[in-house]
Amino acid sequence: MEAGDSTRSFLRDVKRIVIKVGTAVVTQADGRLALGRVGSLCEQIHELITDGYEVILVTSGAVGVGRQRLRYRRLVNSSFADLQKPQVELDGKACAAVGQNGLMALYDTLFSQLDTSSAQLLVTDNDFRDPDFRRQLNETVKSLLSLKVVPIFNENDAISTRKAPYEDASGIFWDNDSLAALLALELKADLLVLLSDVDGLYSGPPSDPHSELIHTYVKESLEGLITFGDKSRVGRGGMTAKVKAAVYAAYAGIPVVITSGFAYGNILKVLGGQRIGTLFHRDAHKWASVGELGVRAMAVAARDSSRRLQSMSSHDRSKILLSVADALEASEKLITAENETDVAEALKAGYDKALVSRLALKPGKVSSLTNSIRVLANMEEPVGRVLKRMELSEGFILEKMSSPLGVLLIIFESRPDALVQIASLAIRSGNGLLLKGGKEARRSNAILHKIITSALPKSVGEGLIGLVTSREEIPELLKLDDVIDLVIPRGSNKLVSQIKASTKIPVLGHADGICHVYVDKSANMDMAKKIVVDAKTDYPAACNAMETLLVHKDLVQTGGLNELIVDLQTKGVKIFGGPRASSSLDIPEAHSLHHEYSSLACTIEIVDDVNAAIDHIHQHGSAHTDCIVTDDDEVAEIFLRQVDSAAVFHNASTRFSDGFRFGLGAEVGISTSRIHARGPVGVEGLLTTRWLARGKGQVVNGDKDIVYTHKEMSLQA
Repeated sequence: MEAGDSTRSFLRDVKRIVIKVGTAVVTQADGRLALGRVGSLCEQIHELITDGYEVILVTSGAVGVGRQRLRYRRLVNSSFADLQKPQVELDGKACAAVGQNGLMALYDTLFSQLDTSSAQLLVTDNDFRDPDFRRQLNETVKSLLSLKVVPIFNENDAISTRKAPYEDASGIFWDNDSLAALLALELKADLLVLLSDVDGLYSGPPSDPHSELIHTYVKESLEGLITFGDKSRVGRGGMTAKVKAAVYAAYAGIPVVITSGFAYGNILKVLGGQRIGTLFHRDAHKWASVGELGVRAMAVAARDSSRRLQSMSSHDRSKILLSVADALEASEKLITAENETDVAEALKAGYDKALVSRLALKPGKVSSLTNSIRVLANMEEPVGRVLKRMELSEGFILEKMSSPLGVLLIIFESRPDALVQIASLAIRSGNGLLLKGGKEARRSNAILHKIITSALPKSVGEGLIGLVTSREEIPELLKLDDVIDLVIPRGSNKLVSQIKASTKIPVLGHADGICHVYVDKSANMDMAKKIVVDAKTDYPAACNAMETLLVHKDLVQTGGLNELIVDLQTKGVKIFGGPRASSSLDIPEAHSLHHEYSSLACTIEIVDDVNAAIDHIHQHGSAHTDCIVTDDDEVAEIFLRQVDSAAVFHNASTRFSDGFRFGLGAEVGISTSRIHARGPVGVEGLLTTRWLARGKGQVVNGDKDIVYTHKEMSLQA
């Protein structure tokens, strides 16, 4: 966003500016005035006035300056005996009275050198309760600005009756940040600039190297996600106070920029449209992408929320899932309406039929999803299970325990039901979650995400499950290998390959779902026909649907192959052949034997025997799910043991390769990886392990003083 960018176009209309400078900027660490920074501030204000702007200054620093001066005065006037006594903290109001005099003297001197006049206006909280005061305030400031005089405001701390805690329901303002916001509204300013000791608002404490500067603040997305550092070293404010003041002013219609008062010329850069600091604007939600807000902030929020979730009891986590299920059931009509809109727009846009099929939440789908969630809720507790217990030496016990992975990034296409399954698995397994769905399911995903996160308790936080809405944020997310622990892409081969090539984060998933059914010569043909038709037509767009039918050569002569083809064609399946089948049967040849149709189409090929079928699967398959139909148990065992796929079946449809059907409650995806998890990935696939050791003061010391027993123990303590 350089000068001229639409997000800074409001600057063209700026005439009156309120600038607030904090104590940390005005003074040095030892309390003395920071002459260089104050001088730079005065020079910038002078230049703005010369360019026709009206400038109002709100300054802090009087208490800090006064405290430094009074400490010096007390030191000069104290005897040696006095200095040996405990030093009483100086009265803050006395510090304010002394410091205000010195602070204004400096401003007057510096502005005089620039041939600019300034005026002091001290106010208190109670002043603003008087309508006559507010009317006179406007008239005075208007008169001063017409004479090109700089009004310099400060809270009159010397006589203010307000006491800590400064912020309560009765207050009109509580510090100079909120005073600046109040004055900006009262005096109808066009811009408020809050000068800080950091460059702007960060996604975490500025001292954290992983924190990112947020250029545009969107309250709806960032509120509750940002971790603030310590308050200001001096004064009552800090970044929390600045953000509150900025939000208050921005949503009342006055743009606000928080930027550094340490860097030379930042005020002029802001007015010049440069992208520095953090912008607050009531229309910011129309401008900023998630990336602008900091995908790191979203990922960190998911991690922090997951740790709070993990600390809950198993019963409480189960209750959350039951609440989610109830909320989804109660909102079924709303979910259906949003999904129907997505489907209608997808059809209008000419999306592929297979994609539209995956997109649609068919009747009964919400009920099926909520049943799956309740199954998950009633499962045995997966987190914190002791998997191994061993005595290392007498009184020294080591346990291997199941533990959540941390933060998961799931990128999926088309299927909004995947969002529900994944979110419920994340809750059950204690993981944080970032979701990126396809744009074709935008409305469905948004409403499902809103319903699920609204059902999360405040003690966990809605940040547990983040929804990323723009594909432009994916590259940024894939860089966060220090926050995100696992990426699970669910979609096309192209998508999965791109993800694997673009990140150092471990990736779990499958690139293709090229599932085979091999019908052996000894197969029961009635059974074979049922299995083949189900595997292809039950849900053609699913990754576990049959894409290639392999048939023993003897079935060509017996007519078994012809029966299979007739049954498939009766169901509307378009048949393509491998080299051997297309030649023998006079059917169109498939352009590739490694092809996922995801529709009512499949490839048929003829093979000599079970070994040839296995070779074909290894050469052209995707190691997803493969099936043999045979009554010969010896042949079946050869197939089951030698086919190197995530799931291998005997006399059962490939469509059973599914987390819910496997009794996992739900699935986050199906993995063809060989590391960590393989096949349908349920709760267990989202867990790792950690070691807990309980000792009684043991030390290594070269292993001189310890006798290792390495004794296996019962899992029950």
